[in-house]
Amino acid sequence: MSKQKTIPTRSEIPASDKWDLTSLFKTDADWEASLSKIESLANEVASYKGKLSSKETLLEALKKYSELWQLAEITENYASLQHNADEGDQNATNKEGRAQMAVVKASSLLSFFDSEITAIEDDKLNSWIEAPEFADYKVYIQKLLHLKPYILSEKEERILALQSEASETAYKTFSILENLELDFGTIKVKGKELPLTQTTWSQFLKNPDRKVRKAAYEKFYGVFEKHENTLASLYAGSVNQDIFETRARGYSSCLEHALYSNKVPLEVYHNLIDTVHKNFDTLHRYYKVFKKALGNKDLRHYDVYMPFTKDINIHTTYDEAVEICREALSPLGKEYTDTLCNGLKNGWVDRYESKGKRSGAFSSGCFTGYPYILLNYKEDVIRDVFTMAHEGGHSMHSWYSSHNNPFMCYNYTIFEAEVASTFNEELVYQYLLKNAKSKEEKKYYLSMRAGDILATLHRQTMFAEYELKAHELVENGTPLSAEVLRKLYRGLLEQYFGPEMTFEENSDMEGLRIPHFYSAFYVYKYATGISAAMALADRVTNGGEAEREDYFKFLKSGGSRYPIESLKVAGVDMSKTEPIQKALDKFKDIVDELEKLV
Repeated sequence: MSKQKTIPTRSEIPASDKWDLTSLFKTDADWEASLSKIESLANEVASYKGKLSSKETLLEALKKYSELWQLAEITENYASLQHNADEGDQNATNKEGRAQMAVVKASSLLSFFDSEITAIEDDKLNSWIEAPEFADYKVYIQKLLHLKPYILSEKEERILALQSEASETAYKTFSILENLELDFGTIKVKGKELPLTQTTWSQFLKNPDRKVRKAAYEKFYGVFEKHENTLASLYAGSVNQDIFETRARGYSSCLEHALYSNKVPLEVYHNLIDTVHKNFDTLHRYYKVFKKALGNKDLRHYDVYMPFTKDINIHTTYDEAVEICREALSPLGKEYTDTLCNGLKNGWVDRYESKGKRSGAFSSGCFTGYPYILLNYKEDVIRDVFTMAHEGGHSMHSWYSSHNNPFMCYNYTIFEAEVASTFNEELVYQYLLKNAKSKEEKKYYLSMRAGDILATLHRQTMFAEYELKAHELVENGTPLSAEVLRKLYRGLLEQYFGPEMTFEENSDMEGLRIPHFYSAFYVYKYATGISAAMALADRVTNGGEAEREDYFKFLKSGGSRYPIESLKVAGVDMSKTEPIQKALDKFKDIVDELEKLV
């Protein structure tokens, strides 16, 4: 697949290279039946309105409520996966829209549910949930009680539920613009015109020919720059939506709103930014070493994705990548690796790029069915092996969570999710470094890992700081425009990259093209995740059975604990700066070694 010169259509991809969605529904007709059942189940739950103050009635209602949302989850996921596989497929787009409408309608109909439960006296509720028959719902109710100060009246909750679909407009429009409507043209490489897309762009930036990198960079950001006002307006709309929800519920800030439900202290976010800032000297030294390794007179933003070593071409087929994951993750045991690798080869994964397919990669698991993975795998991009392991970590986390918890508390937080994924990446790195066939290959992996830590810890912290500052600007009365956002982002680019970097005039367009910004205060979890993952990977690989079992307790905990608590069970305390500093110290060690090699 990686040798293709044109992007195939969805119909040209073999079935064996696509995900098998029959674990959710055997046919589209089954999906249609499920979709229609959502409304009837919602009406059944709605019949309990005004009756939840009785212990017996509450239990009955919770059972129906759980049944409804379990059905809604797979119905919406099935449609979403089909749409992500081909955003140009109008039938799939229609399905996703219908599923979302059904969920919004059910949510608005049941807007009374949480409010009515939290209206019950706390002492009474706490005594009820200690009964064995409430075991499947205990954590759910405990978390409701935590949110009680910010749960609104029934009418207010209904209004918020009714506008939830409209609240996604900014992101949906951005996604269509970015993945479907923007045409980036082609780049000439060795006399051949090759397509420039969201997926191939990263390959062009690793091309040893600097002219190719420059051409791809300028054309890519040039296309975005032509739409800067539209992109800025879309992101401003997303930020304004965040502020609306924050103020409607009574939180003091968007950051508090984002962190409160998971009991993540505000200090975790601020400590991350502060700790990375305190270690800027190593980051800036890395770019100085990197510039020397490339042998350029100057260092440009389109250079930074290049490996330190040159002329090392590593070709890895999809099946070979699966086996690398099997060997690298062997410290986790046979059950883990067999389950993952069987899934990677048999139906979990949509493997390769096709026209209209969403760029990047993700894992999307449900309580029922496979924990699906979207990839755009390239055989000549070794980083895609890491991506496979990364998304596989998410999917195995989902697998263990759904197999060890009831539906109402199986779903873990994003804060925890990024630990399981980057844990796998760390083990793959250790495996490839250990099995490097030459000093040059070793240097290649060292530089790659330095780049990965930089991308996941330093860069995501920069993104997190950008999000925080953007939201704070609006919270303090400054509207967001293309000029405001580009100036803010350029300042952060210069601060993080340091004096060695020379930026282009449109380098700051990067801040307007990143999809994750439409899920506010999401990206910081990558940075905390890699910090926790590196600490836990050391703990598991250098420990014994007890340390491995601690890690599996974390994977199996699902949503039964708050994230800070579940990670403490695994053996790391993310409420402190120590894991972040240790990860930055490891980055420093790699930079020291690379500096010697260069």
